[in-house]
Amino acid sequence: MYSLVITESYQKRAKKFFKKHPELLNQYQKIIKILCTNPNHPSLRSHKLSGKLEGLHSISINISYRIIIKFIIQNQQIRPIYIGAHDEVY
Repeated sequence: MYSLVITESYQKRAKKFFKKHPELLNQYQKIIKILCTNPNHPSLRSHKLSGKLEGLHSISINISYRIIIKFIIQNQQIRPIYIGAHDEVY
């Protein structure tokens, strides 16, 4: 099982995001639970990013919203970096 490492900057972004989109909070919590249990679960639609976001992964909250994450494999950690709409995140 992976642990989630929440940085202060991500916490601020997430707070602002959920203020605008409170209806996504339950879905987000389900996605995070799946992510920590099985980061390769197909429902996450996880994929590696390239270009300026190389070394990061994207997971889907739903068709419109994404979370950008960094896997720190050696310590079994997942660090969310950014949350937002598809076009904002990339």
